[in-house]
Amino acid sequence: MDDRILRELELLPVARLYGLSARAEAATVPAAAAVAPPPAPPAVRPAPAPAAAGRRAPPPPATPPPEGVDAMDWDALRAAVRECRRCALCEQRKQAVFGVGNVSAPWLFVGEGPGADEDEKGEPFVGQAGKLLDSMLAAAKLARGREVYIANVVKCRPPGNRVPAPEEAAACAAWLDRQVDLIRPRIIVALGKTAAIRLTGNEASLASLRGKVHAYRGIPLVITYHPAYLLRNLPDKAKAWEDLLFAKRTFGAAAA
Repeated sequence: MDDRILRELELLPVARLYGLSARAEAATVPAAAAVAPPPAPPAVRPAPAPAAAGRRAPPPPATPPPEGVDAMDWDALRAAVRECRRCALCEQRKQAVFGVGNVSAPWLFVGEGPGADEDEKGEPFVGQAGKLLDSMLAAAKLARGREVYIANVVKCRPPGNRVPAPEEAAACAAWLDRQVDLIRPRIIVALGKTAAIRLTGNEASLASLRGKVHAYRGIPLVITYHPAYLLRNLPDKAKAWEDLLFAKRTFGAAAA
């Protein structure tokens, strides 16, 4: 693990606690000095049933799915999203932001929606929040384009980067669901409250949804903070790092 990246993220102490820094990986203890094994690092454990309490999100407005979406391949899906006019967000966009990464990736990260940088470049998470996400992925030895695919709840930028309205999320739901079905990831990570509500249907606090294994379309789902939130709330970077480690353990358990 690259200590330089972890230091830049202010996560080096947490990584060492979990034995994931270069120093921790290289450290050895002479046999004569090994009196007892070191204590195990604290684990983030799924909370026992029942699931996180919270008001269930109201059902989204009735929005018939696009005709033939369940049979679309990647090319057809991209073309349909590019021409989509299923909600008012299309009226101000520069372009629809489809998604990016390995279309066979074992990891799927789902954010909220494009911002100004993403609307300009046509790729999710390319601004400051994207740089933070990429740094955290690199620290966890993951990368978009390799193990990771990144998508959003909505494909067009909400004005002023506001939270997508329920009818906007509902209009885009079929596009995201088809991406999930085509990728068939082994784990999904929801970034932020909007993605958490969309994928769990639960309006409980993010704090109560973290540290638990949920499921979406039969796939393990882990909840964490949105990188844009972390830029405004730096102390919660350590919590997001714990969530990423928890997701990696969940991923490993699912593969076992």
